[in-house]
Amino acid sequence: MRDRQARRAQILRAARKIAELEGWPNVTVRRLSDEISYSQPVLYAHFGSREGILTAVAVEGFQELGLALEKARKRSKRESAVESVAEAYLEFAASSPALYEVMFSLGLSVPFGAPDTPPELRFGFSQLLELFEGRDAKAEVLAELFWASLHGIAELTRTKRFPRSRQKERVRVVVELFTRS
Repeated sequence: MRDRQARRAQILRAARKIAELEGWPNVTVRRLSDEISYSQPVLYAHFGSREGILTAVAVEGFQELGLALEKARKRSKRESAVESVAEAYLEFAASSPALYEVMFSLGLSVPFGAPDTPPELRFGFSQLLELFEGRDAKAEVLAELFWASLHGIAELTRTKRFPRSRQKERVRVVVELFTRS
């Protein structure tokens, strides 16, 4: 059992490494097999398909994002938590561009906002929801809109549509919009 978990983790690490260096199109079962010296059937036994591998990496990324947001939220006073979470979200996206891409841009069949949404995704969203609970009857909608704003900033910055030089100003304005009484 432990060998299986270690092999699974090794496969996911290799996929992330290849993606960071060369992009997701180069993360293939054949390439992973060569990279980690396991046969392709071993990889298929763990994940079923290339999409299964990418989905597992994405779910792992959501757990990491959730932990980063939780840490930012908990270390801040209530008034500054929205700003801390926004900064942590954007830092995560900027520091792990390939991981962020697989989480949000590759069109994987990971369910969001559905009964079968993985707990790692629910955990991440709960960190955003926590910022607005008790403030408004529409806390879930506020959390979704806050997430959409941060995602838009992250994507437009990642694809060089937004200059990084104005990031602090963007964060300040988004925080003002979401913290007005």
